[in-house]
Amino acid sequence: MNATQFSSFLNGISKKPLYVLDKAIPLNQYTPINLSETNPDLLAFNVSNSQDWETYLDAYLQNNQSQVAYGGYAEKRNIYKRSSYFNVSHKDLERNIHLGIDLWLAVGSCIYAPLDGTIHSYANNVNHGDYGPTIILKHTIKDGVFYSLYGHLSLESINNLTIGQAFKAGDCLATLGDAKVNGDYAPHLHFQIIRDIGNYKGDYPGVTSQKDLQFYLNNCPDPNLLLKLP
Repeated sequence: MNATQFSSFLNGISKKPLYVLDKAIPLNQYTPINLSETNPDLLAFNVSNSQDWETYLDAYLQNNQSQVAYGGYAEKRNIYKRSSYFNVSHKDLERNIHLGIDLWLAVGSCIYAPLDGTIHSYANNVNHGDYGPTIILKHTIKDGVFYSLYGHLSLESINNLTIGQAFKAGDCLATLGDAKVNGDYAPHLHFQIIRDIGNYKGDYPGVTSQKDLQFYLNNCPDPNLLLKLP
């Protein structure tokens, strides 16, 4: 199926929202957040410092009377400038456009499988600004096969996993890590859908350059097709 058909397929899997966080958190406790380069709030603190990010996000959630801040799909961000892992000398190749959806909430929060799946791969991606502990699930629904990626997890999340291990929708898959292990970020989940994972194992680009943007948008559609957040 082409990219448009794949997006339609994902949207049609469930008419109701699917959950990667605790179902007990009502949808009215989710608030969108803009972390793009256009947000002037990000000029008021050091975006290279994970503790400053935690302070900012805690205040944002409190001000919005919410438990979860979410967003970021196809968002162009300045935060990646802090890491040589994303930066290159040629501006067109700089990786600064986000390909998943981020859900910002407390460290240690349980992450749930949104659909039945099996462990495709897992790894600890330790570059500065990278995912840290990461799990990728493989999903087979009808004749469709695709993958979901969960980044910025705790180290415990990737202990005792086996390739092919099955998880049912609603099973606790992992927990969120802190800045010491999650790539040096405030605690959050990076959730991404991947149509064709190629030869990647335990990793897949979650940020792309403008040059490669269309390819990755086609291969990694908006995860909110599944989550259906407001």
